[in-house]
Amino acid sequence: MELIEKTVTKETIYSGKIIDVELQNVLLPDGRKSKREIVRHSQAVAVLAVDENENVYLVEQFRKPIDSLILEIPAGHIEEGEDPEYTAVRELREETGMVAGEMRLLNKYYTSPGFTDEMIYFFLAGKLTQSSQSLDRDEFINVKKIPFDDFLKMVKDNTITDGKAVLAAYFYASAR
Repeated sequence: MELIEKTVTKETIYSGKIIDVELQNVLLPDGRKSKREIVRHSQAVAVLAVDENENVYLVEQFRKPIDSLILEIPAGHIEEGEDPEYTAVRELREETGMVAGEMRLLNKYYTSPGFTDEMIYFFLAGKLTQSSQSLDRDEFINVKKIPFDDFLKMVKDNTITDGKAVLAAYFYASAR
């Protein structure tokens, strides 16, 4: 069976700082019509920084959509024309103050393809040296250094619930 939906019309119904929302009228494979609300989001990176002692560097910050503090791995969106690895190096330094001597792509994934086109590239950062944070004006972050095995336990017991961190733990544990 043909599974492709054909776009009949599309309209940007919201354009913001980090997302655009598009309303599409589509023709389904069986000929019926439907609507799709699509969030357009720039591609992003997420960085699992692991030092020579198998400690990982997490960022703790308040996230308004969930009205809570959350532990995450350093992450950020890719600027137009920017290479994902360059973005990973930049975001790691900005958020944690760490500079990576090595940066390796672990994997990539679509965050939620049912409604957004956002793709996140996961990097492993190693050979770390300490520098200084360079946060955006609206960023407030605490850096946490945690042994990888404790990080993995925190993922397993749902202390860490950020999807990027959970996937990074899996990607790294699988590659060890």
